[in-house]
Amino acid sequence: MSSTAEDGEPEPNPDRTAVAVSEHAAEEALDLLASEGMDTDIAGLRLFVQQGGCAGLSYGMRFEHEPEDDDTVYERNGLRVFVDGASLDYISGSVLDYEGGLQGAGFHVENPNIVSECGCGESFRT
Repeated sequence: MSSTAEDGEPEPNPDRTAVAVSEHAAEEALDLLASEGMDTDIAGLRLFVQQGGCAGLSYGMRFEHEPEDDDTVYERNGLRVFVDGASLDYISGSVLDYEGGLQGAGFHVENPNIVSECGCGESFRT
């Protein structure tokens, strides 16, 4: 099953307890990890939720050499994604995608738990 629908949108995540990653997002993240000299067999992308933004919560992402002991680790399309327990409560069932275009390129989280977002789309409320 492809992780991208025919119209280019990421497919919904059928596992509401996990985090999914589109093929495109995994490819982009793995390329960035490799360009930083990180071992893609161990290193990964940390996806987390933090306080901030107009709506109260925002996403954070960074590369890390290895997961913390209490992280949930997902391996999707060859990419390891590290999520701490507190963040997992907010992003379970989400799909991490990568978008490119005239407005800029970057990673985007499709989160089914959101009840509202701020006008700029940078923060959310569950």
